[in-house]
Amino acid sequence: MRLNQNILLLGKKVVLVPYTPEHVPRYHEWMKSEELRRLTASEPLTLEQEYVMQHSWREDADKCTFIVLDAEKWWAQPGTGEESCMAGDVNLFLTDLGDPSLGEIEVMIAEPSCRGQGLGTEAVLMMMSYGVTKLGLTKFEAKIGQGNEPSIRMFQKLHFEQVAVSSVFQEVTLRLTMSEPERHWLLEQTSHVEEKPYRAGASERR
Repeated sequence: MRLNQNILLLGKKVVLVPYTPEHVPRYHEWMKSEELRRLTASEPLTLEQEYVMQHSWREDADKCTFIVLDAEKWWAQPGTGEESCMAGDVNLFLTDLGDPSLGEIEVMIAEPSCRGQGLGTEAVLMMMSYGVTKLGLTKFEAKIGQGNEPSIRMFQKLHFEQVAVSSVFQEVTLRLTMSEPERHWLLEQTSHVEEKPYRAGASERR
């Protein structure tokens, strides 16, 4: 999605940046993991295919992707590339043509050392806030493999409720509708987030 290609979102634990060619090699290394491919229902790609995928995700109007950076590493390593700070990614898919207010959200904390520290939770909250304020979304869905208990628990803590189970795809669907109280709660949870121009934001830590 071109809308977010020049935006950096700065949180407490994570920094969200657009998915650029700079990030592809590290992302490709992550996706060599059978476990990550299973959890994300992804097919193995060559490095060249991964570059093509990155380009298409930037261009597609129905996909909004941010790379999740570990904020602590990002601040501590001024002048270094973002690849060394990468923790995972967070995505919104706007694929329901009949309901443009619905976004399917997914998050992956791929870097083992970054798991269990709340990075995924903050990344999801920041992405939901972006979806509500910039994309006009009022409903979110998350489709998660039945065996991915940590991810299911995380979304439930963020007020998502299970609405369906697919035995065919071995996944559960959770949903959150942004009522006025939920919207107020979400914006309160993300009131600390700063939006900066992407490359300017990157240079500020130098």
